[in-house]
Amino acid sequence: MAVIRNRSRAFAFAGLVATAALALSACSSANSGDDAGSEKITVGISQFVQHPALDSATEGFKQAFIDAGYVEGETIEFNEKNAQAEVATATTIAQTFATDGVDLLLAVATPSAQAAMQNIVDAPVLFTAVTDPVSADLVESNEKPGSNVTGTSDMNPVADQIDLITEIVPDAKKIGVVYGSGEVNSEIQVDLAREAAEAQNIELVEATVTNAGEIKQAVESLGDVDAIYTPTDNLVASGLGALIGVAEERGIPVVGAESAHVEGGAVATLGIDYTKLGYQTGEMALKIIKDGADPATMAVETSKDLELVVNPAAAKRMGVELPAALVERADSTVE
Repeated sequence: MAVIRNRSRAFAFAGLVATAALALSACSSANSGDDAGSEKITVGISQFVQHPALDSATEGFKQAFIDAGYVEGETIEFNEKNAQAEVATATTIAQTFATDGVDLLLAVATPSAQAAMQNIVDAPVLFTAVTDPVSADLVESNEKPGSNVTGTSDMNPVADQIDLITEIVPDAKKIGVVYGSGEVNSEIQVDLAREAAEAQNIELVEATVTNAGEIKQAVESLGDVDAIYTPTDNLVASGLGALIGVAEERGIPVVGAESAHVEGGAVATLGIDYTKLGYQTGEMALKIIKDGADPATMAVETSKDLELVVNPAAAKRMGVELPAALVERADSTVE
């Protein structure tokens, strides 16, 4: 059914792309030295929840437009809305943008992207911070999305992150993980973490939450684990402080999936930079707006950069000392 839906969306969108290309080329002809056209465009931004990683992705996306010569309030308007981790609200936001009309929509995180895909058919939709767009039913394939929806994936090097845990805690036998039960992206990462852990004869102990208020109890339910792994889960990221608090009390090191986790108190990560990922998504959006590129044929992109980030002070609070070799090769250190 997904293939039929996407194919029909692709046909419906083909005329839109042609029309948009003509209109936007007219805007480009009116340039007065800047890359941006003189006519204002409206970009809707639907962010699922507020936390540092998604905030950074949104800011990176906007910066790509600014760097391309657009001036906020003059040649571009960013209409930003936040669903506050409510799927129903994400749907309402998408429906509002569909009714009001936008030139392009950015959907930040999987639930917002799914809501946008289901409700917006007559404007390009770019997503970011989506782990597996195919499993989330956003695209037919990463190589050929097939409709008006494409963007960037934040798929992490999960196996490498499990290796990072074993480098910090060489004798680890149990790794705990807390994640939102309703997030497809988290389930995929946990499956990968389980596979990587089992390959090293390590048990993965899981606890799920349905809202950020359950995080403290979920961490406590993990029991006697040697480390905790935090995937790029939106609920956990929004309530990371509660998880870090329990970990510090119990002396359990936390390894995150991205740099904002380390800035928030995890000991280390080998992950992506969400500001750069958002910027990369903005560059894709510019190709659509300025060059008339067709989202249906624009491959989903992944992060071009991975960064090793360490937080020695957090490690000390959790009762571990980061290996000197690890600290020396880190791309950045949280003071």
